[in-house]
Amino acid sequence: METGRSLPLDCLIVVFSLLQDEDLIRVSTVCKEWYYAAETPWLWRRMCLQRWSFCNISQLLSDTGTHSWKGYYLRRSHLEMKMKSGTSCADYTCKSLRGHKGKVIGFAYLAGNDSFSDVWKSVPIVCSASTDGTVKAWDIQKGVNLWSSPVQSPLKNIIVDPVQYVVVTSDSTGTIKTWKGSTGEEVASFESGLSAITLLLFNDKNSSFLMVGSIQGLLVLTCPALSEVSRHAVFDSFWANLLLSSPDRKWILATSKENNDLSPKVFYSETLCNPVENEEGLCQSLPVTGCCAAVFLPSQNARVAVIHTNGLFSNKTISVFDLTIKETKYKKKPEAQQVASFQLQPCHRSDLMLEARGSNNLLVVDGNYLKVYTLKGELVANFEDHIEPISALCVDCFRVVTASRDLSLRVLTWRNDKQHGLTLESQYHLLGGSHTRSRGFTNVACDYSSIVASVESVDGKDILKAYTFDF
Repeated sequence: METGRSLPLDCLIVVFSLLQDEDLIRVSTVCKEWYYAAETPWLWRRMCLQRWSFCNISQLLSDTGTHSWKGYYLRRSHLEMKMKSGTSCADYTCKSLRGHKGKVIGFAYLAGNDSFSDVWKSVPIVCSASTDGTVKAWDIQKGVNLWSSPVQSPLKNIIVDPVQYVVVTSDSTGTIKTWKGSTGEEVASFESGLSAITLLLFNDKNSSFLMVGSIQGLLVLTCPALSEVSRHAVFDSFWANLLLSSPDRKWILATSKENNDLSPKVFYSETLCNPVENEEGLCQSLPVTGCCAAVFLPSQNARVAVIHTNGLFSNKTISVFDLTIKETKYKKKPEAQQVASFQLQPCHRSDLMLEARGSNNLLVVDGNYLKVYTLKGELVANFEDHIEPISALCVDCFRVVTASRDLSLRVLTWRNDKQHGLTLESQYHLLGGSHTRSRGFTNVACDYSSIVASVESVDGKDILKAYTFDF
């Protein structure tokens, strides 16, 4: 205790910065001086940002004393402990969200515990769309329907803009609509004239745009007003059915999975959203053909991984490219530099899925296998937790959730391995009900405190299952 008193506060804080959370709490009980040093917001802020680079800094800096960095750290750590165990109903609650009279074609979080929300106050809200022609919003903690849209043609796509609190849908007639997330009131409508379209929301500074991929190319609309901004050719006679945006918001990838002779294209977003009359959007084709799947790596500004094939089942390759703009005195030119490439050895003939974590980890779904690779092609983890093919997966910086036709969700969590670096550890199953009434999970999404999955029902009236982990 005398040693603690002999050190200045600044020196104690420096020493305490070397401690883990449990040790920091323990030393705070030694004496008054150590308590004040251990309670220093800077120490807990540092631990928060080291563990969660996406934690809600703005909420904490603007609070009135009710919340603190220490409180945030302890609360969120407790939540992750529950999500990691998840072995009993004491760790989570499960709600069945019923009300659709058709197939659920998609759903998304309109509000949740994410980088835009307050971990203390957020009420997760999920919006779903169905072939019954309705959009529904759900409070997944209470398991209640907040609003339903009027019935229209069968819906085919749904995406959300949490920043503007807007829902976007398209139906079987090609009609695109935007809806107010708070009330379900229709905001705007646009007739594309094409039933087969792909939607991507794109936020550029203070503006939001809707990218629409179709057989006619790439259409850019404002959101939520749905006013036309620009049109761009992608492929002749083939549907641009995969659209992605890069973490730095500078690139849009558009490709078609319908033809093995086509190359994915990347557009410079500034020329799409702010077009100059009589000038084409800046575009570059990637030097591969036959795109099966693609993903931007979340911790890199503009690094994209692509699974491509020449059409043979056993011949599939992952190639990774860095996208840049080369500027000269008179023009800008997009460039794609290959940084990695390796062969895959698929086990199943089903479509491969591709996701990414950080700057060096790629996740590949191959039938009922989940595989984790480094960019060098090293297989660092391989899981066969499901007895039927994986139908969907959700990836964040804490965990991975896989959904399967075997009517189970598998939760895996990330951990650091001394030999291989970041890898996954399989944890537990969440079950979705009875096989006599259901045909399995079809999709899954999660925020930092809940998991939502859609279940295909035998009677044609699909439901959502919401698993909420309480703080």
